[in-house]
Amino acid sequence: MGAMLRYLSIGDFSRATHMTVKTLRHYHRVGLLEPAAVDPYTGYRRYTTEQIPTAQVIRRFRDLDMPLEEIQAVLDAPDLRARNERISSHLDRLEEELGRTQRAVTALRDLLAPPATAVPAAIELRSVAATPAAAISEVVDAADSASWLQGALGELYGILAAQDLVPSGPAGGFYADELFTHHRGPVTVFVPCAGAIRPLGRVTSLVVPAAELAVITHSGPPADVDRAYGTLATYVTRHALAVDGPIREYYLIGRRDTADPSRWRTEIGWPVFRTGAPPVASSPPSTPASRR
Repeated sequence: MGAMLRYLSIGDFSRATHMTVKTLRHYHRVGLLEPAAVDPYTGYRRYTTEQIPTAQVIRRFRDLDMPLEEIQAVLDAPDLRARNERISSHLDRLEEELGRTQRAVTALRDLLAPPATAVPAAIELRSVAATPAAAISEVVDAADSASWLQGALGELYGILAAQDLVPSGPAGGFYADELFTHHRGPVTVFVPCAGAIRPLGRVTSLVVPAAELAVITHSGPPADVDRAYGTLATYVTRHALAVDGPIREYYLIGRRDTADPSRWRTEIGWPVFRTGAPPVASSPPSTPASRR
């Protein structure tokens, strides 16, 4: 004769699992953790001690913010391997979110209390000569700008290679004010090249105009670039006269060069009107390799 089941009231099961009665009732309604029995006359829910481990697993998943649908998928997994794969997938997402949170916390602490050893950012005034280039221009949402940029750069480099053209400097981009003020606006990404580009698809020929720029170098991933922009804006306000014109960026080291975001380098150019005698116009920035 089998062992007699030991039932727990919903209150006792709540104490045993540290789940509130309200939570247990909700899990019953959505089918995640159903009582072992429900009295047909009183509606009282009863659970068994064998359900305690399942409830503990669910509670820990919820502590990790796993959605109820994913918890259900884990519990419904056909075997241990499938269950572990689903758990690992969620843990990977949590680690990514934790990394973003840690970076945000570090940035906030730096803003509140900059390290005593922090070195002031180097900013230079630069006169950039006009440069022929292959380019792609579109109206882009700010939220999509990073992925759009990578796709456009891949297309540009691919077209240059197909037409046997060699880049003559690092890729760059123009960012209209609307992208910052309305989070949607015209963006042009370009790759300088000496030869004549044959337009194909989105790719066109462009002469990047000459410009007077206040330039700062941002080190690291795009998520932290706002600090460099803020420093540059402060400098321009204090030392130069800003003029209308799109912000310009040059990608000295990026995803194409290394998978390590800490090694990425981006020059940001703010258009200015120089009151002093301008230097002889220089070529656009070169990559670090060509500077050596």
